[in-house]
Amino acid sequence: MALDHTLLAAINFLSVLLAVPVIVVGAWLAGQTPDSCVQLLQWPVLVLGIALLVVALAGVVGAFWRIPRLLLLHLAAMLLLILALAGLVIFIYAVTANGSAHPATNRAYSEYELEDYSGWLRRRVEGRHRWERIRRCLSSTSACADLNQTYRSAEDFFAARLTPLQSGCCKPPTACGYTFVNPTYWISPISALAGVDCALWSNDQTALCYACSSCKAGLLADLRREWRKADVVLVITLVALVFVYAMACFAYRSAKTDQLFRRYKQGDGGRQMH
Repeated sequence: MALDHTLLAAINFLSVLLAVPVIVVGAWLAGQTPDSCVQLLQWPVLVLGIALLVVALAGVVGAFWRIPRLLLLHLAAMLLLILALAGLVIFIYAVTANGSAHPATNRAYSEYELEDYSGWLRRRVEGRHRWERIRRCLSSTSACADLNQTYRSAEDFFAARLTPLQSGCCKPPTACGYTFVNPTYWISPISALAGVDCALWSNDQTALCYACSSCKAGLLADLRREWRKADVVLVITLVALVFVYAMACFAYRSAKTDQLFRRYKQGDGGRQMH
């Protein structure tokens, strides 16, 4: 019996360790510019990770101090959290399934179009008030200003591997035909009517292309890339949690069976004495 409970405590401690990657993923997302401005995924992941940690610790306490009701509550809550994590993993995969980069003519970087992304993601950046809050957050970062310190000539800039956010928000679309002065200052568009974004570009360093659809698309492209990285970690954690949960159920069942067997033997021994 003591061995079964010790094993169960050890197994539940593995669940404690597996909660850590989920919390780390949430914290990592919170530190990325796109996620910190949009504020969509990091909080659900963090809350789920903390819940997993609390429930796993409850399982360790229940096993160590042999509290059956706490162990049952732990197993039920852990099952719900595993299902929630599975749902989150599937959701992330579904909303990031669409999205692609479009190579810019004679450029090393790519450009992005809003229509390429899932409707759910697009709705998160559409709406004047919602985007205004995101725009203010993006313009307060150094994502665009850093380009002026890094690339001095047009040749260097055109050969740069820009992030989707930099490509969409910090410069006008290539199709507009603007002339490069520096990475965030462009003049004399050749095809100002090539798209709506051409007219929205501004050399005002607080405006740039933050009002452009290309900026929204670049933001979603960065989100998609980060979310898919996070999803890989969450999938691995989910598989490990399912395996650990199955072991915990088996250990709990074994402990209960052993307890019932001991009670039966004690009762049978008492009857034989009479």
